[in-house]
This record gives sequence, C-alpha cells and structure tokens, in this order.
Amino acid sequence: MFKKILIANRGEIACRVIKTARRMGIATVAVYSDADARAPFVQMADEAVHIGPSPASESYLIADKIIAACKATGAEAVHPGYGFLSERTSFAEALAKENIAFIGPPVNAIAAMGDKIESKKLAKEAGVNVVPGFVGEIRDTEHAVEISNEIGYPVMMKASAGGGGKGMRLAYDEKDVREGFEATKREGLNSFGDDRVFIEKFILNPRHIEIQILGDQHGNILYLNERECSIQRRHQKVVEEAPSPFVTEKMRRAMGEQCVALSKAVGYYSAGTVELIVSGADPTGESFYFLEMNTRLQVEHPVTEAITGIDLVEQMIRVAAGEKLAMTQDDIGIDGWAIENRVYAEDPYRGFLPSTGRLVRYRTPVPAWEGDERGVDGVRVDAGVEEGGEVSIFYDPMIAKLVTWGETRDEAADLQVAALDRFEIEGLGHNIDFVSAIMQHPRFRSGELTTGFIAEEYPEGFHGADAGDDVIRALAAIAGFMASAEADRARRTDGQLGDRLDPPAKWQVTVGGTAHKVKLGHKHIKVDGEAIDIALEYTPGDRLVVAEIDETELAVKVAKTRTGWRMTTRGRIHDVRVLPWHVAPLTQHMIEKIPPDLSKFLICPMPGLLVTLHVGEGDKVEAGQPLATVEAMKMENILRAEKSGTVKSVNAAQGDSLAVDAVILEME
Repeated sequence: MFKKILIANRGEIACRVIKTARRMGIATVAVYSDADARAPFVQMADEAVHIGPSPASESYLIADKIIAACKATGAEAVHPGYGFLSERTSFAEALAKENIAFIGPPVNAIAAMGDKIESKKLAKEAGVNVVPGFVGEIRDTEHAVEISNEIGYPVMMKASAGGGGKGMRLAYDEKDVREGFEATKREGLNSFGDDRVFIEKFILNPRHIEIQILGDQHGNILYLNERECSIQRRHQKVVEEAPSPFVTEKMRRAMGEQCVALSKAVGYYSAGTVELIVSGADPTGESFYFLEMNTRLQVEHPVTEAITGIDLVEQMIRVAAGEKLAMTQDDIGIDGWAIENRVYAEDPYRGFLPSTGRLVRYRTPVPAWEGDERGVDGVRVDAGVEEGGEVSIFYDPMIAKLVTWGETRDEAADLQVAALDRFEIEGLGHNIDFVSAIMQHPRFRSGELTTGFIAEEYPEGFHGADAGDDVIRALAAIAGFMASAEADRARRTDGQLGDRLDPPAKWQVTVGGTAHKVKLGHKHIKVDGEAIDIALEYTPGDRLVVAEIDETELAVKVAKTRTGWRMTTRGRIHDVRVLPWHVAPLTQHMIEKIPPDLSKFLICPMPGLLVTLHVGEGDKVEAGQPLATVEAMKMENILRAEKSGTVKSVNAAQGDSLAVDAVILEME
C-alpha cells in the first residue's frame, strides 16, 4: 500500500480524498494556487505545495508542476479527483514515466472513453445502444446546420472534450444552431483546450441515469447500481439520488451488464461511470442509450456509497496499489435511499446568476466530514469551504454537497428539507431555498422526473417554495415571540425604557401581505385567536430559531430588518413585518417609497468578464437582441435588450472585469 499520495485537485474533493487516506494511514500532499492558500484542504493535508497563480490554466492544469510536487515530497501516487487533469491521457502517461502511480484507470481507457466522439464510435462497435447523431468532424456553422437538419430537431451540440454541463447547447431550429455553434466551440476551447463539437438527437422526456463501475487490475469489473441524475439546470446536475425511482431490477441488470461489457472492452479498472440517457416515454425502460463514460470519480459518488456501504475512494486507492476487489457482484446490494443536493454559489431569485464573494457566515447542519458513508444520523456534508473563506471566480461555484440517507425515498427527502433549513450561509447568494423547494415538490415526490424538470416546473423563474397555512401561522407566532423578547431586552437596558414598561403582549404580524393578530400568554401563543402548541427559545441576536410545533421541528433562519425580520424556512424567504397592535393602524398614513426606474440601463447581473460587446453608442436595438456576453465561472451568459431603443452611452469595454450591478451601457 502507498505510504504517501498527492491530490491533484482542490476544494471538497481534495478534502474527500484526504479523509479516506487518513483512515487508511496514508500521508497526503495537497497542491494549491494563490486563491487557495488558506483553503481547508490545504490545512487538512499533511503537506502542501504551492503550484502557481489562481487561474487553473496556470496551476492545477500544469502537469509538470504536479509531478515536481510529487518528487519534492516523495508522493508515490496521485489521485486526480474530478475535473482538471483527471481525464487527461497526457497526465497519466507523464506520471507513468516518472514511476508515479495514477489512482485511476489505464491510459488506453481514458483515451478511448474520455473523448465523446471516439467513445461513441467505440460503443457502437461494441453493440451498445447509442443516440442517433453525427460523430465526425464538423467543418463550420453551415455544416452544423446541414447535419442538424438531417438528424431532425431538437438536437444537442456538445464540446467533444466537455463535461460538467459546459460546452453544451440545445437547438430547436436552424436559428439556434447558427447562434450557438460558435459559442459551443469557444466554451470547449476555453474550458478544455479542444474546440471540436459533435451533434446528436435530443431524446424527448429524457431521464439521465448513470451506472457506477468498479474494476481491478485482475479483470474483475462490477456495477454498483445506478444513480438518478435527471434534475439538471443548464445540463449541470443539481440533485442526484440512488437508487432511481424509475429503474426496475430487470432494467438495473440489463444496464449494469451492458456497462460492464463496455468497460471490459477497453480494459477498464478503478472507479468509473457510464452515463445513459433513458426515454421516460418508454414504460418498459428498454430505451436507454450510451451517453458517455466518465473515467474518474463522479461528484455524486456519495449517494452510491450511502446505499452500498462501499468507500469508492478507498477502492480506487487499493486498485491502484494492485489489490483485487474484496467483493463480487452478488455482494452488491441496495440498503435504503440516498439523495444529494449540490449547494451552489448562485442566486435562484435572480435567474441563478453566479454569486461569488466571501462567506461571512457559514454553518452546516452537521460538521463536514464527520461520520461514515451516511454521515451523522443520515446527514452527510462534503465541503471544501469554511467561514471567512471566499468562493472565487476562478473555479466551480460549488459550496458543499448535502447527502441524506433514509430507509425510504421520502425519509431521505424529508431529511434534506430539515437539514437545508439548518444550513446558514451569508455573504453571497446560494441555492438552498431552491433545492429545498425541489425536495418538497409533488412531482419530485412522485418520482416523475426528466431532465426538463426545472424548466417545466419553474418556467417563470424561482420565487420560493409554496408555503402552507401551517407554516405561515408558525412564522407569525415565532415573530411575535421574538418581538416580545426584543422589547423585553430594550426594557431592561439601563437608561432606556425603564423597568416598569412591560413589552406589548399583542402584535400585528404581516406575512406575505396578510396581517395576523398574535397574542402572547403565559402558557401559549394565539394566532388570530387560535392557540398554537409551540415551544421555542430566542435570545436577541440569534440567527437560527428552532421551534417545536406539534412535536415537529421547524428551523427558521432569521435576520433583523427595520420593521421586523427576514425569515427563511422550507425553501422560501418571508419578509415579516411586526408592529405593536396599537401602533399598526397608523401605518396607513405612511407614504410609500417608489423604487427608481433602472430599465434604461444594461446592468451586469453577476461578477464576470465582458467577453463581447455586441453594440456601440448610437446603435438601434430591438427587444431580445444580444447586447453583451459576460463570462462567469467558465460559462458564457448573453445579456439581451429588454425593449427596443437606441444606445445612448457605453460604460464598459471588451475585456473589462465587471462587478455585480455594474452599468455596461445606457439606453436613450
């Protein structure tokens, strides 16, 4: 077994590998860029080596720097994590030349399956179902249009070396192809150094299901069941679960055996994932097609670990050291249900725009990295950040992964909702409310999932989960209790209101535009005349209040405002106004403040780089016309005109780094 390994990655996956290595008694080496100098994974590792500036192209993607770090520290093997160099054949070959073990598959398997175009050709030759499409070289946009017309719309354009949802465009007609083909090439070149693109038919009502593969260097290959990864946004997975609510035992066996056969065809070993697209319109489940093979560990691997009890990172290390797998296919079972939600630095209330910045406050429902494959009491947090740290513009926007395990699917989902309510993140936007809303959504609970779930269920964007009457009444009661506690503190403050002035016992609490009368008694709280069985504690300044209502816990994040609180729970933000009952009638005399009209400005919605400015001063534009393209977190975002008009002035130039809410241009 190795005595020391180097992790050629960063963030939560680096922490993940370190955790397992520690348990195995293996020393670890971290490599880090300028931006990650104080990151948790650097502190967790036994040794750390600085490898360059913040951009990945100058640090984490430089193989020579990784190898130099191995030599300097005596690391015998390298775990690449996912992304960066994990699927680069040149990196695995360079390690082999230096007699450094690669904790991953053989070079020929990476080469065969890492290229989307070549992998589809190989899969087809091996008799695996493949999606109809064109896998040759596409000359230019006109050729792309010609191919798309032949295949039939809708089609998907994908960067050959792409992954993680980057370098992908869905085209419903010729116009979409003309507009998106060059952008797909650029994203592929910028993110992966390869601008080749392939085009394939887009399957209607598709489900994204993947099979976890694990093999050793002695010819043994197993499938560790499936993961359902259909809930995606912009082709980036948001929610993953294992097993899938759609897959039957017969389907599981058919998919698994086919994926094992494909893996054997390329001499695969280590952990890997075969991604399949399944037609949800086929009730037999027999219409599944090869999508791609990821020759590395997947982001969503924890859900497989939770239902099988197998540490995939440990198995990868043991396989790389030459050990045989200690289990057979018959040993692989399914115990319970696991769900993973990716907590991203993005603002769902503003169209999921990237949100970078410092984590002013960061609290997780359970301590990160504690517990086994199922975490602590069925809740597991894999994270690579800490309070005071920064989510940088240079890397992926993931803050953490929340994994829950339960005996049933509903139990795992309920645990997600409860744990998400206890997640505290301040300083930047995040998607906690959004994933909580998904966990509660009736369609999610029914298991009727497709990759179009988010677009279909939130066509007008996300505005918060629906809140039931019970939750609203509970929030009113909690707000009334907190208001009394705040008033009581003011009464007791020396030199303020005086000890003899009792806090109000009756409050008007307005939640969602509806006013409620809240009365506090010695033994109960009444909302609109009806007593609520509620128990809670609150000390002024608390940011999280946990109330017990009818023996059920409700965790509420609270932030003081001028007239009350901003209260967040169950996937929704509630602006709650609290006034003493005798003061409330006077609010009708207050003058309403009208917000300024900003419609004539093109405002940058996220921090990013101004890649292209499509118009100039004096140009006439039509509604929907592209005005600027901003790149943020490796993704291009086209900003369009909301209405017709003429450009009055331009405030930014191509190549500028823009802050959030920066004015790019002004219309007449």
